[in-house]
Amino acid sequence: MSIKIFHNPRCKHSRAGLEYLKGKTTDIEIRSYLTEPPTAEELKDVLLKLNKKPSEILRTQEEYFKLELKGKSFTNEEWIKILCENPKLIQRPIVIGKHKAVVANPPEEINKII
Repeated sequence: MSIKIFHNPRCKHSRAGLEYLKGKTTDIEIRSYLTEPPTAEELKDVLLKLNKKPSEILRTQEEYFKLELKGKSFTNEEWIKILCENPKLIQRPIVIGKHKAVVANPPEEINKII
């Protein structure tokens, strides 16, 4: 099974994570998650592997979060829907293995799943 990375090529941290991952394995599936957002089921699976709630992978520095979401309460299901509709709000890069995933910032976090 290949290692999947939710990648944003415009993000310095995401590029660093991908380069680090390339140094560890060649079996990589790169998912440009901004142009191909995860489905709710995919995101639920990733969250399970991360052992995190949807609110724990939010990019709270994004303008959309600050203007529209900050200070509001949502259920996990509502957060998943929001993240799938606004993938820019998802922390990056997320590296996903068969049984575990990590937010690879810093890139050395990848060592936890390889």
